[in-house]
Amino acid sequence: MFELEGRTRLHEMTRTLVDTAMGKLKADLVVRNVSLVNVNSEEIIEDQDVAIKKDRIAFVGQAEHTIGPTTRVINAAGRYLIPGFIDGHMHIESAMVTATEFARAVLPHGSTTVFVDPHEIANVLGLSGVRFFLDESKNLPLKILITFPSCVPSAPGFETTGGSIGAPEVEDALKWNGVVALGEMMNYPGVISSDPQVHGELAATLKAGRVVEGHAVNLLDRDLVAYVAAGITSCHESTKKIEAIQKLRLGMYVMLRESSAWRDVADTVRVITEERLDSRHICLVTDDREPHSILTEGHVDHVVRRAIEEGVDPIKAIQMATINVAEHYECSRNLGSIAPARLADMIILDRLSTVKIRTVIANGQVVSQDGKLTVNIPPPKPPEFTRKSIVLKAPPTLDDLVVKSKTAQRTARVRAIGIIPASAYTDSLEVDAQSKDGRVHSNVDEDVLKIAVFERHKGTGNKSVGFVKGFGIREGAVASTVAHDSHNLVVAGASDEEMITALNELVHSGGGMIVVRKGRTLAHVSLPIAGIMSERPVEAVAQEVERLKEAWVTLGCTLPSPYMNLALTTLSVIPKLRITDKGLLDTVNFKFVSPIIE
Repeated sequence: MFELEGRTRLHEMTRTLVDTAMGKLKADLVVRNVSLVNVNSEEIIEDQDVAIKKDRIAFVGQAEHTIGPTTRVINAAGRYLIPGFIDGHMHIESAMVTATEFARAVLPHGSTTVFVDPHEIANVLGLSGVRFFLDESKNLPLKILITFPSCVPSAPGFETTGGSIGAPEVEDALKWNGVVALGEMMNYPGVISSDPQVHGELAATLKAGRVVEGHAVNLLDRDLVAYVAAGITSCHESTKKIEAIQKLRLGMYVMLRESSAWRDVADTVRVITEERLDSRHICLVTDDREPHSILTEGHVDHVVRRAIEEGVDPIKAIQMATINVAEHYECSRNLGSIAPARLADMIILDRLSTVKIRTVIANGQVVSQDGKLTVNIPPPKPPEFTRKSIVLKAPPTLDDLVVKSKTAQRTARVRAIGIIPASAYTDSLEVDAQSKDGRVHSNVDEDVLKIAVFERHKGTGNKSVGFVKGFGIREGAVASTVAHDSHNLVVAGASDEEMITALNELVHSGGGMIVVRKGRTLAHVSLPIAGIMSERPVEAVAQEVERLKEAWVTLGCTLPSPYMNLALTTLSVIPKLRITDKGLLDTVNFKFVSPIIE
């Protein structure tokens, strides 16, 4: 069991809570006359009151005896009361804002606790990046609990990162306040091949009595059993019903994901709606939500609505975003339900079936009313070291983008990363690119673009060039320092000249995402913190991202979130073909391949 930073400790509160429950002390806040959604017993109990003392629940039932002259009373007659939502797996960096701004965005949507894997910033800034997250989150009304990054780098030897984490770092970090588990173990080949470093991290976590988060992409049958045998107890990477079924049967918590781009609930939730399997080991998570999605669709509340839309009983859907998550992380004595002794995280709903939120209470305080924050959250002050994350050996030039071929033909056969719309996966394609004077170029008529990655953390000078198909761009170039998981500098475009323009503009700005055409910047999302986040209000970042989407369309792209697809061309742990600063990587066989097929 871990302590929650900045909250009362239950062992110090027992007499206070008992005296309040008995009426000897008066409650600070009482919510009255609600239809209580009890996730412990899976029922709705009518005409209930909930009394709160400090930040914990003291009494549930008929609580008139706990009301004194200074008690704040909320009459919620005709409404429902549910626990605050808990996101069991997510990355704040995907929202492109700091923890403070993220809290401002998600609290009105009922999210009161998030389990965060900060491996994005860890890949850029190492342990200092994780500390930055912890320090900023200490005094926020949103509880931010860290699942310590397990794979930094994600694929050792195949990419260059700014940080490196191994078993000694894991063992030390598990002693930090706020670190509660080991983050998603993406190196599943290392797990099932008994890699000593990977199993060293697992051993350190299990010895400390903490949970190990999983990331089992396409693993089934014997491989999946071996993965679970390593003590890994959850996975958010199920995209098909059969994956969820096998993981449930092996005792895993299956996390059904509905992110901005990867929408898996419709298929995976069929384990409940069709197979009628028990839902108590199923959680609803967001993984990656961009700022505009949060502001317009919601956060965990959106995933709960999606589950209900797919036919899940509303109470079960709420369990999947509250008590199930708390039980998985072994913190249900503090979180996940509306019951005595628990932290007072609650949501008042106007309607249960549509999860229409009226009031959000976090840590015993009303933090949001009718979609608006009611508490002041001071703006963040990121330390200066977070702003100096782009370190290149030399400015990129046209010579860096040269791809040579021995063919005398006008076209050259090349390997290309195949973009799959609304998916984190890619194809490995063989296509024709244009060739002239022994050099291979983009072929916009066939939707084949040149793509390149430049190492930006240590000034090694590493760079690689390949090809990508599926963006639909006919002119201009796009570049990003958001490039999972190593977050090096990635660029793609219709011409080498436009690619260099995009690169240099982005480097000069300190990082972010950019679209250029004819030497002019059409859109730029400024992300100066580690090249992946901004300290500006989430609303401002969301507007910039929307302008970025429009600029991609101007270049000819019609994908729903193309900048996310660009950021994932470098993700070295998901099939099939990716590109890193060290080369074009076959992520099925984990070997580098040439972009040219001679």
